[in-house]
Amino acid sequence: MEVPKASDVLANELRERILSGEFDEGTALPPERELVVQTQMSRTTVREALRILEVQGLVRIKTGRAGGAFVQRPGKDSIASSVSLLIRGRQIRLSSLLETREAIEPYCARLAATQRTEEDLAALDAANEAIADENGTLAAFLQANVDWHVAVATASHNELLTGFMAALSRAIYAATENERFVDAEVRRVAVRAHQSITDAIRAQDPKAAARRMTRHVHGYADAVLAVDERTDITVSDDS
Repeated sequence: MEVPKASDVLANELRERILSGEFDEGTALPPERELVVQTQMSRTTVREALRILEVQGLVRIKTGRAGGAFVQRPGKDSIASSVSLLIRGRQIRLSSLLETREAIEPYCARLAATQRTEEDLAALDAANEAIADENGTLAAFLQANVDWHVAVATASHNELLTGFMAALSRAIYAATENERFVDAEVRRVAVRAHQSITDAIRAQDPKAAARRMTRHVHGYADAVLAVDERTDITVSDDS
């Protein structure tokens, strides 16, 4: 029978106390020396447990006289990081990434049309302007494309969708960072589609936003995958 490490046990206990709300965000956990006394564990074990929580994004470690382990709540960045690790670790195929985007992004657009703020619209407009720059490099286009898709998810004001779309969009960027997959015509179509979807979001028309997004992501997937008959391209490919 495998016996868990003491640091894992302590990390699990502290994690539950944080997630249950015992410690408010921004407050400090008990000092190391106090945790050593409370748990009867070594300082090395306590430090290792705190390091586990730091990696998981549940505490922020500060050094110095006013230092310590300060509680922070998981956010969309934590979600994006976890999903990104899964995508890269499992070497998810590009076709699967695009299929997943087709499944969830139209609903992001639908929510965005009902939840968007003026700040959200400004972010979409800025990304659209960068995407439409005909003199921009492929890297600049892809980054602006990521910014726009994440901005749509952000406008949904759903943190799970936003975090997931951030990871998904970055992975698609990494897998298509090549002129073979995104040519001039793909870029022109993206410019028109993004503006049309943005218009529907601005007009607070959820049906039109979802319909146009469905058409866009499906068409983009077909265009990218049609460049190469291989549909097993992963985000780790150098080709």
